[in-house]
Amino acid sequence: MPQTDVLIIGSGLAALSAAYYLKNKQVTVLTKSSWVESNSMLAQGGIAAAIGPNDSWQSHYQDTIEAGCFHNQENNVALLVQEGSREILDWVERGMTFDVDENGRLLLSKEGAHHHNRIVHAGGDATGREITQFLYKKVCEKAHIVEDEMAVDLLVDHNQCIGVVTKNKEGKLTTYTADYTIIASGGCGAVYGHTSNTHVITGDGIAMAYRAGAKLSDMEFIQFHPTMLYQNGKCIGLISEAVRGEGAVLKNQLGERFMKEIHELGDLAPRDIVSRAIFDEMKNGNSVYLDITKISQFENRFPTITKMCLDNGINLEKGWIPVAPGMHFLMGGIQTNEHGETNVPHLLAVGEAACTGVHGANRLASNSLLEGLVFGKRVAEFLSTKLTSSYSSYLKESLDQYRGVCNVELPTKEQIQDIMTNYVGILRTQSELEYAVKWFESYQKRNFWDFNVKDFTIEQIERLNMVTIGWIISMSALKRTESRGGHFRKDYPAQNNDFWKQRQVICCKDDIHVGV
Repeated sequence: MPQTDVLIIGSGLAALSAAYYLKNKQVTVLTKSSWVESNSMLAQGGIAAAIGPNDSWQSHYQDTIEAGCFHNQENNVALLVQEGSREILDWVERGMTFDVDENGRLLLSKEGAHHHNRIVHAGGDATGREITQFLYKKVCEKAHIVEDEMAVDLLVDHNQCIGVVTKNKEGKLTTYTADYTIIASGGCGAVYGHTSNTHVITGDGIAMAYRAGAKLSDMEFIQFHPTMLYQNGKCIGLISEAVRGEGAVLKNQLGERFMKEIHELGDLAPRDIVSRAIFDEMKNGNSVYLDITKISQFENRFPTITKMCLDNGINLEKGWIPVAPGMHFLMGGIQTNEHGETNVPHLLAVGEAACTGVHGANRLASNSLLEGLVFGKRVAEFLSTKLTSSYSSYLKESLDQYRGVCNVELPTKEQIQDIMTNYVGILRTQSELEYAVKWFESYQKRNFWDFNVKDFTIEQIERLNMVTIGWIISMSALKRTESRGGHFRKDYPAQNNDFWKQRQVICCKDDIHVGV
């Protein structure tokens, strides 16, 4: 039975940041597949940091609050933008190579809803990959990293998290005990059919925490990225917002720039507004394109995007890239405080799996990698002050009872994705949300809830987690009778001041009431 001081579930930037900063602790990092399969590795745009000569943390703070539709936790936003600037400069001192100009100064670009050029990037459009790889090399020197083991259930004894049970592809179960467990497994993009997320992001960490009694909040706020490469009715990959920041504009097949009439920031409006505008264009029978003709040396500035387009037969000489919105980021998650603590003692969360409130109802572009770095460090510094001791003596259950495989009726991943895309998507209505809730609840009432999750295969566990997350998002969206940020109700199109800063909270799988 492996034991460790701190167990981290996930291998993206938030997980690696926490692992790097943990001092005087034995650290084990568990990841569901390979460490390279994370959303952090796919992040293109960059990291937002107010380090420019005319910029300030106050401006970054205001942009974050406004993009979040004033649903943010202001104290945590202040921590994010103030500590974030210092964090970026510290990583430069440690040897992280960001893109610079001919004078050796950091190149700062602009993205949607930012009022200043403050986006630091690396490798052109491969910032997530570059900094994740850099941190991974650092973490390998101090932490034990276990790949290809899926965390399937948290161990809770005396109302306290004491570790996790994992399962590998061969079905072998392993129990890890730890003084503290950190969920850093990312969001839940794979519950939607069109997503920028890697396919392994099925909401596992959030669903596990939910089963263990952790509070989830703001799950109705889903950010749809406006510009994913769109070919043959499918979203293939992300076209970074930085492309629009460098001068690309959105047009329909008639060459009409529709964003100019919708928002004062035009093509650089907040993501929820741009996504809905593109969705409306497509609903009206139009095709939507990114016109990149004004960007000089596009191939050098965006090598990853260039390769993706060429691999999918897009002729970049014409300068028009077909795009459509896709699920990109979950603003909600496991409710935490500024130290990453949840309501379950000794269980913490960080990154997209956590809800610190920094993103409000709609995340500001390039604040996600920043959150992973800043709050990963905060969680680590908090735990570094804690004493450690073994909880293995409290473990009463035997894994021998979890060797079976259950033949139960679960929907396919494709069925779940269809429900979420068609009924809990960019535009929502009460009738559609009620249909989705009833559909998911029809599975919740079936007999697989009577089994232990450890009895399922990995593929079954993923689908069980997707059913859980799909129901929570649908129910949360149904209960919020207003439109705010990433949650837009056609039947309640205006913001409701009665809902300002109120959070939808779900506590455990047996609680089908969403309280405020």
